[in-house]
Amino acid sequence: MAKRTLNRRQGWRINKIQDERLARAAKREERTLEELEGGDLGVEQHGLVIAHFGVQVEVEAEAPELAGQTYRCYLRANLPALVTGDRVVWRPGNQGLGIIVAQLPRHSELRRPDSRGTLKPVAANVDLIVIVFAPLPEPHANLIDRYIIAAEHAGIKPLLLLNKSDLLDPSGSSRAHNLLNTYHSLGYPLLEVSAYSGDGLEQLQAQLNNRVSVFVGQSGVGKSSLVNRLLPDTDTRVGALSELTGKGTHTTTTARLFHFPSGGQLIDSPGIREFGLGHVSVADVEAGFFEFQEFLGHCRFRNCSHEHEPGCALLEAVAAGKISTQRLASFKHIISGISQEQY
Repeated sequence: MAKRTLNRRQGWRINKIQDERLARAAKREERTLEELEGGDLGVEQHGLVIAHFGVQVEVEAEAPELAGQTYRCYLRANLPALVTGDRVVWRPGNQGLGIIVAQLPRHSELRRPDSRGTLKPVAANVDLIVIVFAPLPEPHANLIDRYIIAAEHAGIKPLLLLNKSDLLDPSGSSRAHNLLNTYHSLGYPLLEVSAYSGDGLEQLQAQLNNRVSVFVGQSGVGKSSLVNRLLPDTDTRVGALSELTGKGTHTTTTARLFHFPSGGQLIDSPGIREFGLGHVSVADVEAGFFEFQEFLGHCRFRNCSHEHEPGCALLEAVAAGKISTQRLASFKHIISGISQEQY
């Protein structure tokens, strides 16, 4: 069924109602903040944001006397928006509440567009982005490549993870197999696991230890199932594939940080079908296709579209088996897409 299109007046009324609700919520938050600051607050200390709830965040205390305890904290008005993984300075109050005093510097952040297309950070201080795909829903190289480019642009190491390895076609001719072969030949770190059978989970855990990691990937690839196997006490809700579309259903609604007993943390992020690259340049995309480097800039025509032009260095490289047809198609699709996202 097609989505109903709102006219200008209906859109204006909806936005007005939302703005009024936000204003009322802001006044409530301001009153609560004034009450907290007027009360008996504890000393300033460091903490870790482990979840985000609108204008509040859940902070895990790092001070020895409060280690492991969590507080629902409010932000002072002069602070930027915080996300899961942020390290902060905060002061504890009464009844499990607290106030964020300052944000500590981030060494990395993962961003994605919000409902209005504005890029927003969704996780901070991440060391490893685990790009999860599976035989079902059928994987797409274009989406994986977008994740790789975004990870490298953010300075975060990528790990490609094929889940549901028990569903791989024994013939070895499936799209998942082709992707595995392509990325393996390019030297990307790659693991095959099964949240269902447990195969490969020990190797995955070894990669996650002593790092802050985040799982990304289209809905239905089994991110929540993997979290449940790696951290059985988290009880992350799992969604099945839609029978009508074959696409996954979103189950995680907010990014949350979990600790591994052997060290390291995992940030479980909301499912992402599309990963915006409006913040990257063509040069960033080209850097993400490192096997193209010796051919880029050597086409006969400066404005070569790499479609059919004579003297196209990339097409010649495909014909010589030096780059894959799949990667070239993904490259052209992404280059075309970022122009639309940026303008």
